[in-house]
Amino acid sequence: MATVVISKEYGYVVLTTVSSGVMMMYLASNVSRARKKFGIEYPRMYVDKEPIFNCYLRAHLNTVENYPIFLYLLLLGGLEHPITSSVAGMLWVVSRIFYAHGYYTGDPRKRMRGGFGYLGLLAMLGCTVKFGLRLLGAI
Repeated sequence: MATVVISKEYGYVVLTTVSSGVMMMYLASNVSRARKKFGIEYPRMYVDKEPIFNCYLRAHLNTVENYPIFLYLLLLGGLEHPITSSVAGMLWVVSRIFYAHGYYTGDPRKRMRGGFGYLGLLAMLGCTVKFGLRLLGAI
């Protein structure tokens, strides 16, 4: 049986989680502002007349789609590697802002300005896999 001791540095992971929540609220508020700007009433999602609005919505929804994997990689990998996981998590959080603002231009290819966030996800994946293997006694 393995024992997990949460280090004080796990506080960085907790704060990274909080910052990701702030980023999610920021993206959601941008969609709300875009709804008002372009006159898109609820519950409409995608519209043909204002393709820029669709870009705002997709930037937010893509982040929502990727958020669960980000959270579990951050929280689990951070148990053994809190600093590495927190730095990698912040890289992902910042990348989502770049991703969204690239998308907001109306040219969806510019969303790849935030592609550097995958480096953060890969680092968190490595931390989480290492943690799991250690728990199993494989390393």
